[in-house]
Amino acid sequence: MDVSFDAFRLAASTADLGEEPAAREHADLLEFRMDLADAPLDALAGYDGELPLLCTNRAAWEGGEAEEAGRLDALETAAEHEAVAAIDVEVAAVEDGAQSTLEHAHDHGAQVVASVHDFEETPEGDDLARLLARAAAAGDVGKLAVTAESRADTLRLLSVTHAMAEEGATVATMGMGEAGRHTRAVAPLYGSRIGYAPVDPDAATAPGQYDLATLAGLVDRLGDDAQV
Repeated sequence: MDVSFDAFRLAASTADLGEEPAAREHADLLEFRMDLADAPLDALAGYDGELPLLCTNRAAWEGGEAEEAGRLDALETAAEHEAVAAIDVEVAAVEDGAQSTLEHAHDHGAQVVASVHDFEETPEGDDLARLLARAAAAGDVGKLAVTAESRADTLRLLSVTHAMAEEGATVATMGMGEAGRHTRAVAPLYGSRIGYAPVDPDAATAPGQYDLATLAGLVDRLGDDAQV
């Protein structure tokens, strides 16, 4: 399945592909957290849902639970599935030699979200810009998630998002934690192309996530207001 990231897309994050029917009303695609799932490749082989998939097999060193052995191989296998529109690969992994995984994904028609997560802080302006630029250069979409502790942090994140989007980069950004929560709703106005939310509010995969229905409503309302 194809997904274009030339406009904002809302991804329902889950480790259970059985939640797909509940996500259809609000989501554009399903982020399948392979690292949190039991027998993820078996689950993927049996998937017959309507929503395209973004497969993430997050490394333990960047907040996930995937063992390193076989992690990228599993992503390559996932990319071969016709329902998989994109895979997520950490920028550090790309820069450490995972280019063949990206090429394999592209060979099978899947895009690559190159991601960076900072669970401690929001870097200062120049460092923040460099991180997002690295992500955008590494994949088809550059994803940057940082931990916000103040409004100043969120302003820097939104400013960098806007600047990169104005330059033509395809980026997805979000501030984690309570201080950054609102960025998940407003970042699309500044050029962010992917948002993430759990179908079940009790199954958040990152700090500060809204549930799917709430985030979908906020993004739609803010987008309508911005056009007035």
